[in-house]
Amino acid sequence: MYAVLSDVHSNLEALKSVLQDLKNRHICDIYFIGDAVGYGPEPDECIKLLQTECNIILAGNHDWGVCGLTDIGYFNEYARAAIEWTKGVISIENLDALRSFPALVENKAENITLAHSTPFEPEKWHYLLKSADAVLNFQCFDTKLCFIGHTHRPVIIERHPSGELITNKDNAGIRGDSRYIINAGSIGQPRDGDPRASYAVIDDEKVEIIRVPYNIEATQKKMALAGLPLFLIERIAQGM
Repeated sequence: MYAVLSDVHSNLEALKSVLQDLKNRHICDIYFIGDAVGYGPEPDECIKLLQTECNIILAGNHDWGVCGLTDIGYFNEYARAAIEWTKGVISIENLDALRSFPALVENKAENITLAHSTPFEPEKWHYLLKSADAVLNFQCFDTKLCFIGHTHRPVIIERHPSGELITNKDNAGIRGDSRYIINAGSIGQPRDGDPRASYAVIDDEKVEIIRVPYNIEATQKKMALAGLPLFLIERIAQGM
């Protein structure tokens, strides 16, 4: 059994709650698939904790945006403001760490592919939103399972050998003849209407999306003290 986490976005309160939930479940193998920073108030603390707890760490577009590997010109004004704030407070050590994280990893032992955005052109940060996107991306990895984040919306997409796609938001059995793309959702900033942190747990038989409550008000207070945009402060309580 292992867990896949994504999109912490400098939300230490949410990350600590998820890690405690993992400890309660006795899950030790943890894979993080990108966006440790951006939006939230505690980038250094989140990077350090992820490095301590995770077996694998990937980069997301916000991570590479902070360290200059991705152009933030296409980011919206609130995301850009948070990136610029993060650049001003993050340590040199953690900047170097963000530069070292890859955008995609294939783990043959677990028969999984890990990508922040999509296995198709992972460093261009595409979104997988439609069935046509899923059809394209199933052609871009060879493993049984592919885990992604980036949209902040959890979903499990099962592809039958016939090509039929079945979508489930909460859980799915792992069938021997099917392949899967699984979006683990977001720990620090869910956008599916549920403000609780989201992550994925996988064993030999099933994959499940887990939701974990955390102290949203504490994160909001830290964001306000940091001077981060009000829009970002309000949205984490809405799950939008």
